[in-house]
Amino acid sequence: MSSSPPAPQAGRVIAGSDAPEKPQLRVGFIALTDCAPLVIAVARGYDRKYGLEIVLQRQPSWAAVRDRLLSGDLDASHALYGLGYGIQLGLGGPQRDMAMLMSLNQGGQAITLSRALAARAASGAALARVIHGSPDRLTFAHTFPTGSHAMLLYYWLAAHGIHPLHDVRSTVIPPPQMAEALRRGDVDGYCVGEPWNALAQSEGKGLTVALTSEVWPNHPEKVLACTRDFADRHPNTARALIMALLEACRYLDVPAHREEAASWLALPDFVDAPRDVIAARLLPEKAADGSAPGIRFFADGEANYPYLSDGMWMATQYRRWGMLREDPDYLRIAQSINRLDLYREAAAQLGVAVPASTMRSSRLMDGRTWDGGHAAGYARGFDIRA
Repeated sequence: MSSSPPAPQAGRVIAGSDAPEKPQLRVGFIALTDCAPLVIAVARGYDRKYGLEIVLQRQPSWAAVRDRLLSGDLDASHALYGLGYGIQLGLGGPQRDMAMLMSLNQGGQAITLSRALAARAASGAALARVIHGSPDRLTFAHTFPTGSHAMLLYYWLAAHGIHPLHDVRSTVIPPPQMAEALRRGDVDGYCVGEPWNALAQSEGKGLTVALTSEVWPNHPEKVLACTRDFADRHPNTARALIMALLEACRYLDVPAHREEAASWLALPDFVDAPRDVIAARLLPEKAADGSAPGIRFFADGEANYPYLSDGMWMATQYRRWGMLREDPDYLRIAQSINRLDLYREAAAQLGVAVPASTMRSSRLMDGRTWDGGHAAGYARGFDIRA
């Protein structure tokens, strides 16, 4: 497959006061299927269309993404939804004001157990019986303490009566190392993005037992993150970057384009995993076993809007699990991180619809509805919590 991107298409003229203040950007990503919008933006020249040159830099872990955003080594990055919120709240590292420019995708993650454990517990209910009946504590991995993988894994365990802080051990492992950790027997299961669930299953070492979209349908996942200082000093750059990635996300809505994306992602510079393994869960029709995670990149812009309620949910879970000792001003925090102003301006330039409300209503697996209201009561309302 040729690595030469096509010439950028004619588009909005970037000149004068609209010109990006910083045209060359160092943008980080982790080797995951949901970095596809970044890869496609560069491969198809959407960055150049809006006066940018995106230089993609693969990172070894989410901790590295955090550190390099804060040091200025990265201008922006593909990031876990909860990474920016954790930094803003001073959890697990130095505090810095952050900016979330857009959502890059919804869903696309899963929970995988070792084959040995899955043979005994192929469902959450069966896993609870194994855990409560065993003197040994099982070990489960996620990818970052305040990330969506940790919060969705904890939610799934708790919904089945398993206390994620008391009944099991948890550990942090970078996404590309998950399948190997399962092969070595270092962990009994994990929650991570694709293709690292599909890879463990294809090798016969793991079995996907739940999709995170079963925990929360169309849940928020990866975002385009930067520091607030960067967004405030480079608003034209931020808008241009959002526009380039919105175009890439829209491109990924076409099934044939996802076939192309799977080939790009498989390259050594990006995810560096077998193309068929990537495609198996990037293309729902490929997953005959029903394991397609239902990843959404665009959905007429619905998957990209930075809903305040999504970020507020992350903060309620930090409170639930004792990461926050007191209830913060949930709404104020989300308003300060999620840059609705920049997103709306970029979306308007592309004719992408913007929802009327900054909140959305979701029904999670335990029957609870989250709509951004009464956040403090919601956080305290779980039977299983810290």
